[in-house]
Amino acid sequence: MKPISDRVVIKPAPAEEKTKGGIIIPDTAKEKPQRGEVVSVGPGKDGNKMTVKAGDIVLYGKYAGQEISYEGQDYIIMREDDVLVIL
Repeated sequence: MKPISDRVVIKPAPAEEKTKGGIIIPDTAKEKPQRGEVVSVGPGKDGNKMTVKAGDIVLYGKYAGQEISYEGQDYIIMREDDVLVIL
């Protein structure tokens, strides 16, 4: 997958299975992860280079991006502006 413009493709981190205290979280109570690994980056927009690069671990907004499934794997496509921080 090669995104266009200022878009990035992110593979979301798996949802937490249990808390730090050892309590197992049921599927119905799991929160959508807000962290993931950048898989692919577009060329940028209006001559501005992209800040993130493939392999970066990032945090993004809770409702950011468009979720897709490609070859059995879940991804999120979003604008670089929706990425909050590179870890």
